[in-house]
Amino acid sequence: MYPARDASGDRRAPTPLRFGYGTNGLADLRLDDALALLADLGYDGVGLTLDHMHLDPLAPDLAARTRRVAHRLAALGLGVTVETGARYVLDPRRKHGPSLLDPDPDDRARRVDLLLRAVRVAADLGAHAVHCFSGTVPDGTGEDTAWKRLAESLSPVLDAAATAGVPLAVEPEPGHLLATLADFHHLRRTLGDPEPLGLTLDLGHCQCLEPLPPADCVREAAPWLRHVQIEDMRRGVHEHLPFGDGEMDFPPLLAALAATGYQGLTVVELPRHSHAGPHFAARSLPFLRRAARSADATTPSVPVPPHGDPSATPEGSTTP
Repeated sequence: MYPARDASGDRRAPTPLRFGYGTNGLADLRLDDALALLADLGYDGVGLTLDHMHLDPLAPDLAARTRRVAHRLAALGLGVTVETGARYVLDPRRKHGPSLLDPDPDDRARRVDLLLRAVRVAADLGAHAVHCFSGTVPDGTGEDTAWKRLAESLSPVLDAAATAGVPLAVEPEPGHLLATLADFHHLRRTLGDPEPLGLTLDLGHCQCLEPLPPADCVREAAPWLRHVQIEDMRRGVHEHLPFGDGEMDFPPLLAALAATGYQGLTVVELPRHSHAGPHFAARSLPFLRRAARSADATTPSVPVPPHGDPSATPEGSTTP
């Protein structure tokens, strides 16, 4: 069941963070080998991107293959989030195409079908969320039309997520229609704030383009957090970097995340480093644990803004 939203505004004690690694950064490994690697390294879970090499969502016998993966995850003690950002899983010639914004309704329906499959997979795996994103605005499409298409496309997915009890965690993605936290809140209001709708917050994206510092973004987003991705990044440059190669200050960022009470996975997102995936997986977890220990030494509990009350967001918030 998707977690209830906190509406009390009470102060929360820090929650131990659970770290995972994304399979889109281990694309050259068989899925079983990738899962075994992450368990051996000590990760708490995995961000499982449904792709042709990792639990192909379009191949036959999906339910049976999903059951086998569920048994494997349980045997290894790994939690899971289902991610849907595979580059060419629907169209071998269009990266991330088709999207929920495509002019062709049949193309939009193909993306909706993928998300519906992802919701079923997530329910069968016991995943804590399904991740998705809006897509870029097609040439010749007005912004109002794009928002209408996005809302209409997500409605059946949200209905399925509500039935399955799995949150749908939409990710603000630089360059997409839904690019910022403000855009997420626009979608939330447009859809009437349905219970299954949550947020995937990529912490590097906060560094890249949000007006608030990343730790403040975390505090502002706390009531809607359902999935978190993490990597290093520089201001104004959307490039996922290994830890230490960017500009981010991780101890206060992880302190802010722990203080929200977030209980899902915080998943390392390094898809362009898949050629050396095992190396970066081995490097990333010790880095995050050191940063989290440093954060633990200085983290107070913090007030969590009540859900649905814009006046209760942290001082300086830009949430509409």
